[in-house]
Amino acid sequence: MRVTNAPASRERRRRRLELAKGFYGARSKLFRTATEAVDRAMRLATEHRKLKKRDFRQLWIARINAAARQEGISYSKLVAGLLKAGVAINRKMLSEIAIQDPAGFKTLVDIAKKA
Repeated sequence: MRVTNAPASRERRRRRLELAKGFYGARSKLFRTATEAVDRAMRLATEHRKLKKRDFRQLWIARINAAARQEGISYSKLVAGLLKAGVAINRKMLSEIAIQDPAGFKTLVDIAKKA
């Protein structure tokens, strides 16, 4: 009786095509094309998880800068002042305060200006 690896091969192909679900055209139907597409998607997903952190930090800084300039101080002077005053607050929270609580942000700006 001839023994083949058919069940394992079929399962391997099924798993790979399952990962390519939702891709356009041949990329979700043909095994080789789907494999290439999935490999690329996985590689880019890893890269983009790293880039997402950069993008968010950039967004927070832009928000803080906009709010700080309304209070008559630049972003760099604000951050330097807060550092000198010993106020340990990260950019994510600073941007949230700038959006949600303008009075609180003004207080922080005053602290930075004094320092």
